[in-house]
Amino acid sequence: MKTIRLLLILMILSLNQLYAQEEINTDSVKSSSRLALGKIEPYWLTVTYDKTTHIIFPSKIKYVDLGSEHLIAGKADEAENVLRIKAATRNFEPETNFSVVTEDGKFYSFNVFYSEYPASLNYDVLKMERIVSKEKSANVLLEELSGEYAPVIEAGFKSIYKRNKKNIRHIASESFGITFLLKSIYVFEGKFFFHLEVKNRSNVSYPIDYISFKIVDRKTAKRTAIQEKEITPVRMFLPLEPVQSRSAESNVFLINQFTLSEDKMLVIELFETNGGRHQRLEVQNDDLIRAKQLTDLPLLF
Repeated sequence: MKTIRLLLILMILSLNQLYAQEEINTDSVKSSSRLALGKIEPYWLTVTYDKTTHIIFPSKIKYVDLGSEHLIAGKADEAENVLRIKAATRNFEPETNFSVVTEDGKFYSFNVFYSEYPASLNYDVLKMERIVSKEKSANVLLEELSGEYAPVIEAGFKSIYKRNKKNIRHIASESFGITFLLKSIYVFEGKFFFHLEVKNRSNVSYPIDYISFKIVDRKTAKRTAIQEKEITPVRMFLPLEPVQSRSAESNVFLINQFTLSEDKMLVIELFETNGGRHQRLEVQNDDLIRAKQLTDLPLLF
């Protein structure tokens, strides 16, 4: 009888231990799953000793952290959105890593391998983001965004671009089969979002060289501007890609908030690469002060 009781006690203790272990394992799996949901997948990069690799970010670089002494890096002179990086030692192994935080509140992670013959020496992060998953970057809080979370800015970009709503109907130019128009202006926390679109109705593709924003004197705007002030966008949502024949492309530009006096206007100009089909938009102060609140637009987080 005592033997049977002892066996029952041992069985109960064994079962309790098994259940406890299963609960621990389950909690561990759940914890790992939660961590996996927040994981930022890194970009892969090859560097070498004798040549410098340049990485172009969509905004100014605020912070760089190198994973080991095998790398040296720094911002390019007079180009605060360009990172120079190279190997400090030859044939280092295993791989190392580095991280970058940019002024627009994005965090980037890179795994770095040594190669005598790197696949490329120049990278454009905006183009990389269009090809690979957005999980390779994350948003962080920066003071430059007036205490607001950078994801709101990112959500604004996505919402304006994807919803493609036209709130402005009187600002456009058309010539040579190209239509350039300002579709909408949104405002949020001291920042303007300008939504621009280019339509190509011709049979010849339209490669975009650049888009400029400048404040000019209204009296001389139609001739050579005597006084003009360039405005540099804080960021644009997408890289400038060619507009193929019989198609349209749009983009969103983030610009620090400003207003215009009665004798000034904002001129937005579109320039064609190796061509003359340039376009021009004129924006008045009334258009700026009638900008829609970004928070009135359902945001896509």
